[in-house]
Amino acid sequence: MPSEGRWADTDVSRETTGDGWPVQEIPAPDPDAQRSALMDSVPDMDEETPLAAQLALDARRRIDLSGRRFPRPQQTRIITVANQKGGVGKTTTTVNVAAGLARAGLKVLVIDNDPQGNASTALGIDHRAGTPSIYEVLVDDAPLATAVQACPDVEGLWGVPATIDLSGAEIELVSLVSRETRLRKALDIYLRDRVERGEEPIDYVFVDCPPSLGLLTVNAFVTGREVLIPIQCEYYALEGLSQLLKTIELIKAHLNPELVVSTILLTMYDGRTNLAQQVATEVRTHFPDQTLRTTVPRSVRISEAPSHGQTVMTYDPGSTGALAYLEAARELAEHAVQRADLQ
Repeated sequence: MPSEGRWADTDVSRETTGDGWPVQEIPAPDPDAQRSALMDSVPDMDEETPLAAQLALDARRRIDLSGRRFPRPQQTRIITVANQKGGVGKTTTTVNVAAGLARAGLKVLVIDNDPQGNASTALGIDHRAGTPSIYEVLVDDAPLATAVQACPDVEGLWGVPATIDLSGAEIELVSLVSRETRLRKALDIYLRDRVERGEEPIDYVFVDCPPSLGLLTVNAFVTGREVLIPIQCEYYALEGLSQLLKTIELIKAHLNPELVVSTILLTMYDGRTNLAQQVATEVRTHFPDQTLRTTVPRSVRISEAPSHGQTVMTYDPGSTGALAYLEAARELAEHAVQRADLQ
């Protein structure tokens, strides 16, 4: 057996094997270093080969995002996803960013406040007529907890469905007391009761809005502390943005002084067109702090997923669209850590 002095000045473990030889402890590999090495091994592609460049970008994203856990906010972030222009990707953004955050270990609740019920479809939750929904919460003062359903495909993701009854809520809300604050009160009670029951707090709440500026959208703006605006990379989207910002300022002045436009996400981006690049440049110039670096491209997989009652995160998690939304979710989560005014 070797003398003790032989190993006195070394860094190896002092534990020994059955033969008396020391066992050296091998440090665990650094996941970040492994990711960096793998990402560096992906060859660089220039824009002269756009398909190869996209495949290389997807490969790097897949390596970088695999198995990651996103930072948990200090308190529940309540985000209203709004744009009065239709077809810009509000619902798609809501459900896919929510699913991305949930898959990264966070607790997420989606409130479908749109009578079309598309978010409910994508989450795979029941929203047939007669199902307890956001309508009963807004009009009948039902507790929000009675309408919450777990998403069957993503752990840690819940949804409050919208049924066809919600289409008449705009008229019914007009005559009700505190018509603008009913959703906020219901959500605040639900979040408080959840903590009092000893359950884990919700990290993110997303409220999906209809493409209008009626009482349903006003309720969503009063409920949210932040606004996420998806902007389609086309000219008309810029025209509608100014009107939306004026509405948000009115809500902030009279009903919800906490409200802030925290995030802008460029959707349906096609880098091959000059128009998309011009729209992206203009938005980033006017809103440099709010606009995410990530852009969401046009994607058949994103469009197909709701027909299967899923988000693209579970329908095709390796697709370009899924990786873009997962990257956007990560950026959204890290954005709050960097900006103290959102804590």
